Amino acid sequence: MKIGMLTWDSFGREDMQEAFAELGHSVVGCPFSDHAEPEDAAAVKALEGQLHGLSVDCLFSFNYFPIVAVACKNLGLPYVSWVYDSPHVRMYHYSIVYPTNYVFVFDSAVYEEFHRGGIATVHYLPMAANTKRLKSMNDLGGFEKTVWSPRHKVAFVGSLYTEKHQFYQRMTGVSDYTRGYLEGLMEAQKQVYGYNFIQELLPDKIVKDMQNSLPMQVRPGGVETIEYLFAQYVINRQITASERFELLTEVADKYGLDLYTPDETLQIKGCSNHGVVDVYSYAPYVYKMAAVNLNITLRSILNGIPLRAFEIMGAGGFLLTNFQQDFLSFFKPDEDFVYFESRADLYSKISYYLQNDRERKQIAENGFRKVASGHTYVHRAKEMLGYLNLA
Repeated sequence: MKIGMLTWDSFGREDMQEAFAELGHSVVGCPFSDHAEPEDAAAVKALEGQLHGLSVDCLFSFNYFPIVAVACKNLGLPYVSWVYDSPHVRMYHYSIVYPTNYVFVFDSAVYEEFHRGGIATVHYLPMAANTKRLKSMNDLGGFEKTVWSPRHKVAFVGSLYTEKHQFYQRMTGVSDYTRGYLEGLMEAQKQVYGYNFIQELLPDKIVKDMQNSLPMQVRPGGVETIEYLFAQYVINRQITASERFELLTEVADKYGLDLYTPDETLQIKGCSNHGVVDVYSYAPYVYKMAAVNLNITLRSILNGIPLRAFEIMGAGGFLLTNFQQDFLSFFKPDEDFVYFESRADLYSKISYYLQNDRERKQIAENGFRKVASGHTYVHRAKEMLGYLNLA
């Protein structure tokens, strides 16, 4: 079978192409730049011509693009989309119901939302890792000579959302009442793992005040709500920024921390800030060499297992993460990975596993084997193409 793949700058593109090839399929790239809306008839027509010229049996992309869905529907071409961003507002578009769509989401809560709405084109599929590639990355000595060489036993790879001027900071015109309400709501959410109540606790009065200060609009053809936009893109992101900074500051002070984040200017006591690390070529070495790899999930991911968690386990690293419901469907706590339920629990478990090397290494090995046996890109490719009866 001949599969078209959108060649935008997405993580995992090489891994997915390798998986399709391993299953005996050929892959042809389709250059794509997401600058046009599906309401632009000329852009849709041009994309249709591009796709028709490829003569493919189906089209694959990471993340969902409405203009691609429209073009594929017009051509009768199956469009397979695997969404790894959260939130992903493009899914809330009328085109999501097209019968040529096969959209896969890694968060069971997002799947359930669409399922309750009667949307049959959206399916649940967790993320994956290319364990073959990750296992082959064994030049640890070479990595130690780079600027990213670890200096501590605990590591965190990811954004602290201090690099950009965040939406929340731009809401300078809200009332003191609204500001106080939001601050209290965010502090309450930070105490709870496993359930996100932000969107349901945004009264109309609060939303209206936020919108007056920070105008946000539903995309053309979109079916998302203003409450969704503020909850996911403004408030949950601010909670994550605050939570990561607070937790990592305390971890660095207690244990030392290797931090790999885009903001190279950030200074935290006890922390070695190595700046951004290439997540494809170099981050796996961090996961292998750290005694404890921390995952603090973006709060807009409700139940799902973040891609980074699969990458850590797939590289053979020890994963200590906040609680996410979907982990329990595939992995055993304290056997394949470890989760924490509070700040005190986080610090207690870091202390314990730094002192118990054999147990920690066994958990890391179990996690790797579990990912390798059922959660690689080859496994996921089979599952996706199975929906089309094309596996």
